[in-house]
Amino acid sequence: MSENFLLALVVLFMLMSALFRSMKDSLLVVLCLPLAAVGGIVAIQALNIVTFQPLDLLSMIGFIILMGLVVNNAILLVHQTRIAEHQGLPRGDAIHQALRLRLRPIFMSTLTSIFGMLPLVLMPGTGSVIYRGLATVIVGGMSVSTLFTLVLLPSLLRVGENRVASTSEAPHPTSRIHVQDAA
Repeated sequence: MSENFLLALVVLFMLMSALFRSMKDSLLVVLCLPLAAVGGIVAIQALNIVTFQPLDLLSMIGFIILMGLVVNNAILLVHQTRIAEHQGLPRGDAIHQALRLRLRPIFMSTLTSIFGMLPLVLMPGTGSVIYRGLATVIVGGMSVSTLFTLVLLPSLLRVGENRVASTSEAPHPTSRIHVQDAA
């Protein structure tokens, strides 16, 4: 299963690199995945306090599903930030605008995933015991990763902001000649 997880991670990285046309942006999205995995593992451990839940095949499939769900939120933020930057906004303002515009869709998809799986976690019944591990991984991983995606990813998007701002604000040497000639 670990080989399948690594293969899925590599394919995901390659697809996002092609989508964004930037390995840096796809790396930013992939960095949100370990936080989701931690949330899934903590949720399984918390469930083990109440009732025994082995890390079975369906729980491992839950981690792969979680990987697909988590990258959606990160993709929304990175893509919206890059669109705003291409429209001429400074990076800090672009990140702020991306958070403002994409916060509702992120919460809608997250809450849909969490509340869709929560009955399988909380209400054991015929057939739901089989999928309890999968649902627990998704609920825990989405809960933790959404909080960190909204905090960590904007911080990572700001890396290099001063360098970009300082190069764009520096006047071009030939621009002074034209200004002096006009005066």
